[in-house]
Amino acid sequence: LTPCPGRVITKLLCSGEKEVDLAVQSAKAAFQTWSRTSGMERCRVLLEAARIIRERRDEIATLETINNGKSIFEARVDIDISWQCLEYYAGLAGSLAGEHIQLPGGSFGYTRREPLGVCVGIGAWNYPFQIACWKSAPALACGNAMVFKPSPFTPISVVKLAEIFTEAGVPKGLFNVVQGGAATGQFLCHHPDVAKISFTGSVPTGVKIMEMAAKGIKPVTLELGGKSPLIIFSDCSLENAVNGALMANFLTQGEVCCNGTRVFVERKILDTFTKEVVKRTQKIKVGDPLQEDTRMGALINRPHLERVQRFIKQAKEQGAQVLCGGDLYVPDDPKLKNGFYMKPCVLGNCTDNMTCVQEEIFGPVMSILPFDTEEEVVERANNTKFGLAGGVFTRDIQKAHRVVAALKAGMCFINNYNISPVELPFGGYKSSGFGRENGRAAIEYYSQLKTVCVEMGDVESVF
Repeated sequence: LTPCPGRVITKLLCSGEKEVDLAVQSAKAAFQTWSRTSGMERCRVLLEAARIIRERRDEIATLETINNGKSIFEARVDIDISWQCLEYYAGLAGSLAGEHIQLPGGSFGYTRREPLGVCVGIGAWNYPFQIACWKSAPALACGNAMVFKPSPFTPISVVKLAEIFTEAGVPKGLFNVVQGGAATGQFLCHHPDVAKISFTGSVPTGVKIMEMAAKGIKPVTLELGGKSPLIIFSDCSLENAVNGALMANFLTQGEVCCNGTRVFVERKILDTFTKEVVKRTQKIKVGDPLQEDTRMGALINRPHLERVQRFIKQAKEQGAQVLCGGDLYVPDDPKLKNGFYMKPCVLGNCTDNMTCVQEEIFGPVMSILPFDTEEEVVERANNTKFGLAGGVFTRDIQKAHRVVAALKAGMCFINNYNISPVELPFGGYKSSGFGRENGRAAIEYYSQLKTVCVEMGDVESVF
């Protein structure tokens, strides 16, 4: 079911226990070949996959827009980040190494960085192709195989990635895709030949995956939800801060886990900032995501759209003021009338105890809250079970570093928001999960360290 016209475009069968086992066994066989290749050999294959993605950027972006409902403008950025991710880990593949340690008497030890085996990737529906690349690139660079399960809401574009990997020269079965929902995910997590699970999605599902993985002592990477603070100080560049707030709330129809949806604004500039944010939000063009000038497409499906609408209704009941948007949007084009559209929403008069400020909405809804002092806003920003991201806008660079140091969050932004360079690790604190995607840090989560101790003399026995 596509989000923009709201119609079924294809049907896929869910993978049952038999299909999951076939995928894992196929990956396991391919792993035997792939794990014995050199880092430079893996590098060449990943570079070729990156080249193909770059070459077919527009085609894949169009598929992703149909798949997810985000604007074609954003989808192209996602595809660019995807091929950059593959290039980055291709570059690291040839440099993966252990270390040599000299021991007394000419003896020595060394470490080997070895792949884990068959890794499972379980993706979310907001960045289907990009998440698959974020998980598969470091996994394959380290010599692993991967079985990937996309969200049942966005099953299409990851199949294209599997085709591209095969075309680039990975062994048959090294990157397999299985389709389905919770049951398919359970078969993957319980499978005895799966070595590791990497999941992106909601906190409740993350808890279940961790419980299942614990039964098999399998390591997990969890990238879960967020309710991130964006702190706007009065000494900021106002235009820059407004741009940052829009980026922190309305990318991909607000369906972004690290969005800065709690916008804390220093009281001195509250009215000016709010007025400008509302003005800019009202200008966001909502509509057909395949049109070049559209900046906000359709939400993922009707139940999710209705859920976001309930959050706005509840916010009003609790005393928040809808400053703009929040209602359904019906495009002029009759072909799009069944799409899952709404106007981006800004809520004022918010307080910390409101549901819209406490819980992740995962839609285009910004909550604005005033603050007076740095100490107060840091305490309020950290008063959440989540800890995925946080942002600060100020011209005072000492204050900026001081505040981000105090934020309990894994990804912090200073005078920008929602940029995801593949060179930098991404992941959360507290209920937002653990483990890291991207950067050199991800290598730690897709490999294991073996220590070898070599004795050059006679063994001294205590017996």
